[in-house]
Amino acid sequence: MKAIRTVALIIAFLATTAPIAHLLELPSKLALDGPLWLSVQQHLYRGWTSFYSPVAFIALAFSLALFLGTRRDPEHRKAYLVAAFCYLSMILYFFLFNDWVNQTLSNWTAATLPANWTEYRLKWETGYALAALFSIIAFVTLLHARIQEAAAARAET
Repeated sequence: MKAIRTVALIIAFLATTAPIAHLLELPSKLALDGPLWLSVQQHLYRGWTSFYSPVAFIALAFSLALFLGTRRDPEHRKAYLVAAFCYLSMILYFFLFNDWVNQTLSNWTAATLPANWTEYRLKWETGYALAALFSIIAFVTLLHARIQEAAAARAET
């Protein structure tokens, strides 16, 4: 079980990287004009989904496995449930905010950029801001549980 907790923590860290990167880019991306923003969306982020989407699903699977494997430990079980909820929320918000925007703008060009393109940008950025929040909560929750487990193990020896 210790190995699963360690791997879950590593995956939790990986799951924070993309949403936090998007959040850190937010002020600069809000300053871009429409054609440049569209170019960034269509070219810079190509391939991110194929790597980062599985990370969220894997993080969810590990959190659920830890939740199911800690039936006799209600304190840590709660932490794993919180983490699983956060990863499920990240996945849900990706499909509610980001995926449909990505699909919609994949056919746009600078010449066909709609007048309301900023609404699409706001939805996309909101999705990743929420993902960043949930990924941080999940990571901190799992890290806290791991620290508590390590302290308890040291106290027993």
